[in-house]
Amino acid sequence: MPLAALFNRKSRAAVQALYGAIVAAARNPSFYAEWGVPDTLDGRFELIALHAFLAIRRLKQSGDNAAFAQALFDSMFADLDRNLREMGVGDLSVGRQVKTMAKAFYGRVVAYERGLAGSDSLDDALRRNLYGTVAPDAKQIAAVAAYVRRQAQALDAAPVGSLLAGELRLAQEG
Repeated sequence: MPLAALFNRKSRAAVQALYGAIVAAARNPSFYAEWGVPDTLDGRFELIALHAFLAIRRLKQSGDNAAFAQALFDSMFADLDRNLREMGVGDLSVGRQVKTMAKAFYGRVVAYERGLAGSDSLDDALRRNLYGTVAPDAKQIAAVAAYVRRQAQALDAAPVGSLLAGELRLAQEG
């Protein structure tokens, strides 16, 4: 077996593990129960997108990880495609919905990067995207913004190799 084939299989497994960790992080009950994120398909998508953004942001900071980041993105959208099909969305509209979700994800990446950099308000980006049609209070927005900053710092401090190994090293809450 060629070394490249072994590497690709190992990389695919790491991408799947990392995506699984992203989904697990997005399912944290605090988002819904304490911080007011809507427990809806849109709310769940937004939390997956937020955590994927954090992981991809870290991957882009170090070395040539574009292929791994792209594989993570592809894995996320393949899963979203599967979920839409399992929910009974018609084949003809799945592609259009996935394309809309991908476009939305790119918009979130820009908004969250600007928010973390301080050039735009992270609170406003979260209110507009994560919360959508619900109106969180200032305390909920502040809590999620603090969470995002804390997780970005934790990932910045973690070796990028942990992401490449499929681990999402987030800061512990509490």
